[in-house]
Amino acid sequence: MTKEGRHDFIIKQLASRDSITVNELSTLLSVSPVTIRKDLAELEQEGKLYRSHGCAKPINPFTNNRPVNEKENLFVEEKRKIGIKAASYITERDSIIIASGTTVHALARAIHPITRLSVVSASLPVSLTLSADPNIDIIQLGGWLRHSSKSTVGEFSENVLDSLSFSKLYLGVDGIDFDYGITTTDIREAQVNRKMMQAAQKTIVVADSSKFGRRGFAKIANLDDIDLIITDKNVSPATIHKLEEEGIEVIIAE
Repeated sequence: MTKEGRHDFIIKQLASRDSITVNELSTLLSVSPVTIRKDLAELEQEGKLYRSHGCAKPINPFTNNRPVNEKENLFVEEKRKIGIKAASYITERDSIIIASGTTVHALARAIHPITRLSVVSASLPVSLTLSADPNIDIIQLGGWLRHSSKSTVGEFSENVLDSLSFSKLYLGVDGIDFDYGITTTDIREAQVNRKMMQAAQKTIVVADSSKFGRRGFAKIANLDDIDLIITDKNVSPATIHKLEEEGIEVIIAE
């Protein structure tokens, strides 16, 4: 097979899976691992894949910290549907924690309780949105304000969470990786998120499909610490199957 043929084969393989190893490709293409590494290096330079620890991935798994105003314009319809589905899990006279991010902001816009609802939030946009509803009691966490996410972090937030208990946590993340877990781009936010998980009986991750296979700078928790993921229809069946094998319920917001 020519080099061009090998490159096409590699790209087709990555179109249907999260990663493939050098040794796998070497066996499938009957060439040496050295040849495969050269192929992967060229494809990476062309921006067609990402190399990592002896394997190739279809995308760069590392995500950057973006301003919330920029994120609001990404996957708008998917986040709206995820928010509506996530809101349907709120029960009468519930008490919940809402973390930060544009997907949980979409959740906030979909919350319209008939009876009282108690909410603790780290996100200023979430709290401001919920404040329009007189049936919602809101505790806004204090602390340092992250300019990019308009959310609070630090020991002030953590100390409040130590003395509270909730039925559910709605958690937005920057990355969901099978090897590394759920992540964010800020180490201070990761610490607050861990405190939130400790204070909640159930952790619900709300994330659009672009977050899968990605990882941020700071790890929040392992995948087996999550109870439920609500995402959109573009997540691959293979990813859903793998998550369910890990004991995580996956809900697709249609």
